[in-house]
Amino acid sequence: MTATANAAPFDDPTDELDHTGRVVVITGGTKGIGRVLVERFLGWGAEVVTCGRSEPEDLPSAGGRTATFVAADIRDPDQAFAVVDAAAERHGRVDVAINNAGGAPEVDAATASPRFSEAIVRLNLMAPLHIAQRANHHMQAGDGGVIVNIASVSGVRPSPGSAAYGAAKAGLISLTSTLAVEWAPKVRVVGIIAGMIATEQAELYYGDAESQARVAATVPIGRLGVPDDLAQACRWLSSPLAGYVTGSSVWLHGGGERPAFQAAVQGG
Repeated sequence: MTATANAAPFDDPTDELDHTGRVVVITGGTKGIGRVLVERFLGWGAEVVTCGRSEPEDLPSAGGRTATFVAADIRDPDQAFAVVDAAAERHGRVDVAINNAGGAPEVDAATASPRFSEAIVRLNLMAPLHIAQRANHHMQAGDGGVIVNIASVSGVRPSPGSAAYGAAKAGLISLTSTLAVEWAPKVRVVGIIAGMIATEQAELYYGDAESQARVAATVPIGRLGVPDDLAQACRWLSSPLAGYVTGSSVWLHGGGERPAFQAAVQGG
């Protein structure tokens, strides 16, 4: 079964969410959100190829299978291309590519060095473009496919402390809509605008448990997101059930963040 852009009508949604036999490339899949994505797609039957700058002690596994790992710094175009090529060489095609790798430490925009800012843009914008270009190359030559770009709310609202990151994610959202037009109809390109996601490193961003509870209270749905929320969104977007979804980005943020003025009016 391939993840074609123009899926035929479906009878059983459960069957359409089964990724058995599909070949999925997931960047940055050895830790954090990426590792969960890899494990879930393996569990859903996919053959998964992932990458990182160094191989972990244990590779993600599920369903009796283990992900294939390619050592690569995907900020380098040749290394990014090699990741996708490895998937095509090993499995004969590429059905889905998920641009997950990204992130940035907090830094003041006034003092961020040019080298730092360029590195952040390369990781969060240029690397996804490199992966997408090579995935499209293989998909156009085959049965088509789906490219999922994981962006952030930092790309659609002010992002103090991570200006270059926010700008790069804004670019990724724009890139998603443009590539979808250029590469249709065989390849769908979709995005996810992720909100606050709690991982094993949540304390670095949201503080201790008490602080995280206060942050969660600002989200209308009443909690921070978890990696599984992203995984399920990727599962649907890359399946035939989303066969008419392309060029757009799905908001995955629990309803967003409550307007600051409301707290000010209430005196809290």
